[in-house]
Amino acid sequence: MVGEIIIADFHPLEALFLASERFGTLLREGWVLKTLAFAVMVGSVMFLIERSGGVSGLVHELSVKRPLVRSRRGALIPSFIAGLVIFIESSITSLVAGAIGRPFCDRYGISRAKLAFVCDSTSAPVCSIITLNGWGALLLGLIGGQIAAGLIVGESAVWLVESIAFNFYAYVALAVTFIAVWYDIDLGPMRHARIHEPSPQTADPDGAIGFFLWPIVWMIAGVIGFMFLTGEGNIVKGSGSSSIFYTLLLTLALMWVYYHSKGAMKTAEFFRTAFEGAKSMVPIASILLFAFAIGGVCSDMEVGQYLASFVGDYLPSQYLAAAIFLLSAVIAFATGTSWGTFSIMLPIAVPLAVALGAPPALVMGAVISGGVFGDHCSPISDTTIISAMASGCDVIEHTKTQLPYALISALIAFILFVGAGVLG
Repeated sequence: MVGEIIIADFHPLEALFLASERFGTLLREGWVLKTLAFAVMVGSVMFLIERSGGVSGLVHELSVKRPLVRSRRGALIPSFIAGLVIFIESSITSLVAGAIGRPFCDRYGISRAKLAFVCDSTSAPVCSIITLNGWGALLLGLIGGQIAAGLIVGESAVWLVESIAFNFYAYVALAVTFIAVWYDIDLGPMRHARIHEPSPQTADPDGAIGFFLWPIVWMIAGVIGFMFLTGEGNIVKGSGSSSIFYTLLLTLALMWVYYHSKGAMKTAEFFRTAFEGAKSMVPIASILLFAFAIGGVCSDMEVGQYLASFVGDYLPSQYLAAAIFLLSAVIAFATGTSWGTFSIMLPIAVPLAVALGAPPALVMGAVISGGVFGDHCSPISDTTIISAMASGCDVIEHTKTQLPYALISALIAFILFVGAGVLG
């Protein structure tokens, strides 16, 4: 509302009209409705997996039958691995990693905030490194625009690969996350994060692991399949929001058939549980909607362009990448979107790099790194909100507890950008 009042030249009634118009516009956008529906349906999937005995089945399988998770150190490793190997879409990465880690965190006395940190610290960084997804499509398009403008020459894909080599924040964040998990390092607010009690066992765990694993398999396969379909055979051009929406619908339908055939849940219990899960996620969906609205306000106020105006020709070329990294981080934090930051900053950063004689690939890597870092820390970022949701953690608690780790990663990345700039 403060943003709308500023946009309306401090006329309160006009600001109210603008705010209502903004929400009306958002709720007419297909991708917004699909994202909100995804948030609600995630609650249904989580509740169904737990009530069917899938969670206790997973714990029994990995702790008793095949004791792969036997300590606090190993409790978060499955979630970390899931975050590394699922790079098709950041939201599904967080969802799967969170679903896998929740029972082990509760069993070994690890906070859900630590799990949310692992989910958030692997999803966007991995998707920005392995760009066989929507991230790659966006970046290829933005780089192609710079080639078309004659600022740089060559192939978009080659420039993208070169810029990913300088995506320092993503690499450092993954390393810091692994170290924090492996050595059980809790920094700052993470030491006081709330720990959940283990959920009571609701079914015979022996053989119930299928109630957990099959929904996860369907979600991963569904996203890949629908990305191909919506991209007309090209997974990079697929629609992430549509793919996740259709995947969750398909998963819920398959879960109903599977659980009913196995006698895990009767139809009435299935739909009652699905409704309870959906209802529990309504506050999260509301937070997402407001986050989208704040992003729109920041865009209308041209926050990114205003901040970028501080970077001018007076900046020495060897420090341009480090400055672009910081600027991109501020914009992503303020707007809650890494993709929006890429769209704002790449058309600004590449001409600056060319004018100042800085390596364009290094500066592109700085934009990507800064966007991921700012988005990682922002309380209004969809990846932050979805990681908290998937882990069963409060959004603000997740934001506060992961910030020290993110700042350490950002400091190391900043030093690397300064060093790379000086070395040319």
